[in-house]
Amino acid sequence: MCGIIGLHLKNPGLQPQLGELLTQMLEAMTTRGPDSAGIAVYADHAPPRADHAPPRADHAPPGAGHGPASAGAEDALRYSLRSDEAVDWDLLAKRIAAETGRDVRVEPLGSDSVIFGSPAAETSFLAAVRRIAPQVSVPGFGRSMVVVKDVGAPAAICARYGIPRWAGYQGIGHTRMATESAVTTAHSHPFAPAADLALVHNGSFSNYATIRRQLERKGVRCDTDNDSEVAARLIASRMAEGADLEEGLRTVLKEMDGFFTLLVTTRTQFAVVRDSFACKPAVIAETPDYVAMASEYHALAGLPGITAARVFEPMPEEIHVWNR
Repeated sequence: MCGIIGLHLKNPGLQPQLGELLTQMLEAMTTRGPDSAGIAVYADHAPPRADHAPPRADHAPPGAGHGPASAGAEDALRYSLRSDEAVDWDLLAKRIAAETGRDVRVEPLGSDSVIFGSPAAETSFLAAVRRIAPQVSVPGFGRSMVVVKDVGAPAAICARYGIPRWAGYQGIGHTRMATESAVTTAHSHPFAPAADLALVHNGSFSNYATIRRQLERKGVRCDTDNDSEVAARLIASRMAEGADLEEGLRTVLKEMDGFFTLLVTTRTQFAVVRDSFACKPAVIAETPDYVAMASEYHALAGLPGITAARVFEPMPEEIHVWNR
């Protein structure tokens, strides 16, 4: 049993409240998942840091400070990094910059987490992290998305990273009660296998090992033995082949067996789907200001204007997609 929540804002006036609203919703799901929690937040600008520290200077390889390697922030991907071991983030940024030949900007989130911004190609940046700091994980990356996840209670995690102060236009979250794999940060949700793509899942897949082997034959690598990661990578693989998000979700419905509710987001989309039996709970509320989704209604009860919302449960295999 796990809890999932999401909020897609239509009204820009609510964007300063996004982190606060997501935190309230996530805390409401604590009883469904006390083991670990995570959240993906989408914003047009960087969310505030928990410690309000000023941005650190760029780290660039020698001679690269004013040349082609110094691309503007609009060209950079932002990588959410985390480590259970102590890491000198500034030193790591310098080493990655030297290896990729591109600037790395450091945005601290906490002692164990940081955001690196770099215009380096995604493949070369991720390869550099794996070679230089194999103890460091990359929970997510993109131009708009920041991912934070950790072991422990949702309220404590949100407080630790200052989530209530974050602004943005969209976010999803998950509280986990582990049934298929270990209780670790790596096994917690969201799973974010491609730029600005994130997935949270309530339920279980019975044939995920078969699908994982099929993906491996295509060169798709999973980082954990979590069944939810397989679904996320299947969607990402289909989208890399040219499918849209809805087609990716239809692939999950066709190829993966089990009982599930999925909430999946991209930079511009917010999508919900349930399996053919709709065994796992899901409730959606829509107003002119937002679309909200949660495993249980009480996670939506504190949202502004909820009493006037259109509230419904998605039907089996019914894919709902909202676009920004």
